[in-house]
Amino acid sequence: MELLIHGRNVEITDWIREYVEKKVGRLERYLPQAREARVELNHSETRAATDRYTAQLTIWSNGQILRAEESSNDIFAAIDVVVDKMYRQIERFKGRRFQRKRRAAAANAVTAEMAATLAEEAMAAEEEEAPRIVRTKRFFVEPMSPEEAVEQLELLGHDFYVFYNVDTGTINVIYRRKDGNYGLLQPEVA
Repeated sequence: MELLIHGRNVEITDWIREYVEKKVGRLERYLPQAREARVELNHSETRAATDRYTAQLTIWSNGQILRAEESSNDIFAAIDVVVDKMYRQIERFKGRRFQRKRRAAAANAVTAEMAATLAEEAMAAEEEEAPRIVRTKRFFVEPMSPEEAVEQLELLGHDFYVFYNVDTGTINVIYRRKDGNYGLLQPEVA
């Protein structure tokens, strides 16, 4: 598994790098098919001292994305807690994966993060006087059922997820409603 470590307002010292490699390396035993892990460490001046350091861990494994984030007043505590959260996500992911038969995926999963970035950029473009397209993103969608899309949405912890619905043969969006249930958007051409 390739491990990438990035720091924002945090100097990644050899000691921090070794600590992250040791902690995240243990996860590889539980998810050997993981191809890449990215750790982002962030320091921000906040009023609450408990939220000064944020550790975000993202793992890509066979077209699936697992993500965890945690804030703490100590960078090492944030790393410990985010690795523990990821371990629980891997257990949940593997349990679901082995409970039902997965359909073969021809393309990579689309992250709700990319879709959210596109939506933010679209809103920012509307606020300008002369709107124009300033960035285009292309991505592959993974064929899956709506139930599998809900699982991926929960694993990522996002509010919506774009996927290719194998039942209808169209691109759909699954989203979390305020009442805790889920909604499914199925676009139709007029």
